[in-house]
Amino acid sequence: MNKIIVYEHVDFRGLSKEFTSDVSNLIDHNFNDCVSSLKVIGNPWVAYRDVHFSGPQSVFEEGEYARLENHENDTFSSLQLVTEDLSNPQITLYEHVNYQGRSLVINCETNLCSHSFNDITSSHKVQRGAWVLYEHANQTGRIMVARAHRDVPVYGPFNDLLTYLRPLKPGKPKVTVVLLWDKKQEETRSVTIDSICGHNATDQRQIFCPDLYRMYEVFTTERFNFCNAEEIRNGTKFDVDLIKLKTVYDFPVQETFTVQKGSSNTRTTKKSMQVPLPASVPPHSKITVNVLAKEVEVKIPVNLTITNSFNKTQLIGGEYICHSKLPVRTVYMEEPI
Repeated sequence: MNKIIVYEHVDFRGLSKEFTSDVSNLIDHNFNDCVSSLKVIGNPWVAYRDVHFSGPQSVFEEGEYARLENHENDTFSSLQLVTEDLSNPQITLYEHVNYQGRSLVINCETNLCSHSFNDITSSHKVQRGAWVLYEHANQTGRIMVARAHRDVPVYGPFNDLLTYLRPLKPGKPKVTVVLLWDKKQEETRSVTIDSICGHNATDQRQIFCPDLYRMYEVFTTERFNFCNAEEIRNGTKFDVDLIKLKTVYDFPVQETFTVQKGSSNTRTTKKSMQVPLPASVPPHSKITVNVLAKEVEVKIPVNLTITNSFNKTQLIGGEYICHSKLPVRTVYMEEPI
């Protein structure tokens, strides 16, 4: 789940190497000082200019970095995976060295520019997570990576420079989706969406109505509900395989339904259908055309297995719901008058 892929040239070109654990010396892998682009999957990595995790640092969270122009380009000699639990970060800043003087507890991304703690921090303790400490408010200049239970009593060259800090984000979890077809619920009903009448009290055939057909809109609405949404963080994204649903019910749905926690997990597909009408009404007759649609709602329980960056899994529940108004049909009734 956690890996970094480094490339010799920008835009992921040239030679590449993949690492899943700490690398204290890239010379041993023939890749020292030649990283120009990289990809991170899972938890963040810290890149160091010098061997054995020393020297200036750069931090890379999950994503693709086609160019490293704002980092120590081509000058990485060691790589280290961030292994802390990043879900509930907390850091305590101290005014003086050795955790003396005033202190400030921080739990989220913070700009110290308008705070009394700007440019005075000299030591820190990280209770939870991992943090990036920046010299400037625009997240530039010198940085320091602060990690849980690695207390720093003396900042040295970074003393009185801290202006901005933020917690590192964990890698996206992997979600495995299983639809519980044996527990599905289905409700079907027929509804009248229109009724058109034509009367003819004469001895000759009459035109039923000016139109030879009418257009009606049919739709399919899909949604996904989490049974215990607090167990999964915002931004987590996964696909629900609907090939079987499409085959069994012939619903006008796509083969996959993409769910992203924190966004609107609803999708509606609409289309128009043409319904022909009678051309004429016989003498002394009344024709009634009822336009019907079949509505079907299918609810399928879903089991979600969430695997985080360190292969810890949890099982939560959900429900996929599909409400479809299927293609319309007509029922003709002719009565004498």
